[in-house]
Amino acid sequence: MRLEQRENISPYLRIAAPLLAVLVALGFCSVLILWSGHSPLTAFLFLLKGSLGSKFAITETLTRATPLIFTGLAAAVAFRAQLWNIGAEGQLYAGACMATLLGTGMLPLPGWFMIPFLFLAGAIAGGLLLLGPTLLKTWFSVDEVVTTLLLNFITLLFVNWLVFGPWKDPMAMGWPQAAPVIDSAVLPILLPKTRLHVGFIIALASAMITWVTLRFSRLGFEIRAVGHNKHASRFAGIPVRKTILFTAFFSGGLAGFAGVSEVCGLKGYLTLDLSPGFGYSGIVVAMLAALHPLGVVLAALFIAAISIGADSMSRSLNISNYIADVATAVSLLSVLAAMLLARFRLRWR
Repeated sequence: MRLEQRENISPYLRIAAPLLAVLVALGFCSVLILWSGHSPLTAFLFLLKGSLGSKFAITETLTRATPLIFTGLAAAVAFRAQLWNIGAEGQLYAGACMATLLGTGMLPLPGWFMIPFLFLAGAIAGGLLLLGPTLLKTWFSVDEVVTTLLLNFITLLFVNWLVFGPWKDPMAMGWPQAAPVIDSAVLPILLPKTRLHVGFIIALASAMITWVTLRFSRLGFEIRAVGHNKHASRFAGIPVRKTILFTAFFSGGLAGFAGVSEVCGLKGYLTLDLSPGFGYSGIVVAMLAALHPLGVVLAALFIAAISIGADSMSRSLNISNYIADVATAVSLLSVLAAMLLARFRLRWR
């Protein structure tokens, strides 16, 4: 048995591959639910009800999907250029730190100017954090998977020092958190009595802008060309190093958006548990979307619905909510296998 590359990949096959991966993941979770002594149908009904069964459930799902859209876009843009950015978690915290530094009263700007300013500052912080490993990759061929992954832990240790040290809020009753952002830095709520904020609209706009950039601009063409073949791109006159560096700044900036969104829209202040792994989940989102910016929105909604619905399922049926983590992990493995089979066919000797 050998793998033979397909000459033409049908667009229907590209769409079917991630859908098949999702079905495989749900099937695997069904086995685990049966093992726990419950009906998979009943469990999935509670999961669906917990994520989409009410106004509160829907808004919570959309709120959880917001940072996943940002980090999914960050991974998708970087992976398009074969820049393996595993550091979106650290870049998220870099953006959150910048939002805390500038949004807690250092610059008392009006809201109409403060919020765009904080998103821009957070994007710069996230982009600069990824720029270092990318320079090591382009100039010294240092593996960016290792450097970006380790930089996550360095960033978290730095945030830990900040919230326990110079940025610790004296009014927080001893809890390790920074001072809250001022009123003009708080993202407006979209629906009353919910936590859904304007960050979700910004995430959708970011997905649309990213898609237009990658699909219709010269920069997007260069990013895709470098991702397909660096040597051919260089021969054609495309500045490969410059393109990779700009891609890194673009990708890190999108992850920085997630940090600003969480601080200014959801939490209101910086804490060490600001992200329960949004940066790593963004990789799953990007792969489920086949690196398509608009598909990232749908994949983020799926992962968010699984995560929110698993909590409801756990409370109702006493099933561990870690089933959401299993579904996410199996979805990633399944979509990788499905994408491989979409590009190659099995041939028997």
